[in-house]
Amino acid sequence: MPQPTFPRDRFDDVPHDPARVGAHRAPRPKMRWLVVVLWWLLAVAVLTGAGIVAFLALSNTNMIDLPAPPTSSQGPAEEEAVVDTDYVVLVLNGTGDAAAAEAVAAGVREAGWGEDDVVELDADSDDFEATTIFYVNDGDAAAARGLAAELGVENVAQSGDFAEMSENGLTVVVGLDRVDAP
Repeated sequence: MPQPTFPRDRFDDVPHDPARVGAHRAPRPKMRWLVVVLWWLLAVAVLTGAGIVAFLALSNTNMIDLPAPPTSSQGPAEEEAVVDTDYVVLVLNGTGDAAAAEAVAAGVREAGWGEDDVVELDADSDDFEATTIFYVNDGDAAAARGLAAELGVENVAQSGDFAEMSENGLTVVVGLDRVDAP
């Protein structure tokens, strides 16, 4: 027959409502939320910094895609050529010769443009055939032809490809026709 009472042992002396029983039942620290927030802020800072560094490293190539050379003048009916030094002039080196682009930029400055209004960059290719002056809007055609006359360039074409970089100004893509033969 079963006994209704059991003999007492050491486990009978354990309090019924202990403050802690096992590590998994430990009370949470009072500032635990602060640790979570600090780890989250650290992760955001590291990921943001890595993203900024990666963006700067990938976008700092100074390479610009060039449009195809025009087959003929794509502008509106011929207007009188006007030298207008209010435009920003972007000079892109479409050759492997840095001296050719520097000579064209110097020619633009000699035509009356200020030092800050002429920006020199490398293009994405070094085999652009003929030096061409690109303008953005129809109203810029006369200024583009005026710059072409000053530089002795025959090709003038309208293209929006350089609108943002040249601040809606004029873009001179230096071609192989400006490279001195060795």
